[in-house]
Amino acid sequence: MTRARTVRTGWLKAGLRGAAALVGVVGALLSGGCQRGPELTPPSVLVSPYQGAGVGDALWAVAPLRNESGTSAVDVLGMTDVLVAKVQETRGLAAVSTNRVIGAMRGLGMSQIRTPRDAATLARALGVDAVIVGTITAYDPYDPPTVGLTLGVYGASGDGGAGDRAEPARSIAGSTTEGDVEVRMRRDGTRWGGWGERPRAVVSEHFDGRNHEVLMHLKRYAAGRVEAQSALDWRGYLANSQRFAEFAAHETLGRLLDEERLRLARQSTNRAQQAVSAEGMRR
Repeated sequence: MTRARTVRTGWLKAGLRGAAALVGVVGALLSGGCQRGPELTPPSVLVSPYQGAGVGDALWAVAPLRNESGTSAVDVLGMTDVLVAKVQETRGLAAVSTNRVIGAMRGLGMSQIRTPRDAATLARALGVDAVIVGTITAYDPYDPPTVGLTLGVYGASGDGGAGDRAEPARSIAGSTTEGDVEVRMRRDGTRWGGWGERPRAVVSEHFDGRNHEVLMHLKRYAAGRVEAQSALDWRGYLANSQRFAEFAAHETLGRLLDEERLRLARQSTNRAQQAVSAEGMRR
């Protein structure tokens, strides 16, 4: 009897150990299946300096970029599309497609934007608030890549919001010519739309993939745009010239918007000072 009781006790202990092991395996499987993935990180975004004006998104157009990089390897229209996409991604801005801009320029007989009058004429034909005119100053697609961009924004002298939007022409083929823009004057003697001979803001940037400051900005830009546990992580932007061009367009457009923000701040300060001076004179 003692031997039988001992054998049954051994079987019971072995069974309990097996059940415990089975529970551990099932628990591990369940915990693995329910394991949360990596936390999502919001990417850095650009914000329009005109937000808060209460007139909706400002509508911009991007003229086809000019290639002054010294190499034919750059896809000019592809780079233009990248810049248009970055304008579209900006909160408070909207952009006209590249194909529509090219169609308008063909209807106007323009091969490229050469003067501020050209920019004003194109803006009127498209019914936009501002036109970006830019140049590709450097381009090397090989790792580490290099991209250089110079961008200027031409628009009305107001706040750049939708309230300054040009009236669309009746048709692209019969739209306003340069001479028409020059003679169309307001009653107070100012030009139509307040368009001047100088861009509202101009920036020039050079992004060299060997530069550590550029790499720091690139790492910040990639956060929230690539999988944190991927093989190359943010360095994948160095291995892909298209993605590096997206980064360059984002950063250059951000600088352009910063310049516009400073211009508007100075404009607001000047108006406030003029109002104070006028009030002092009335007293």
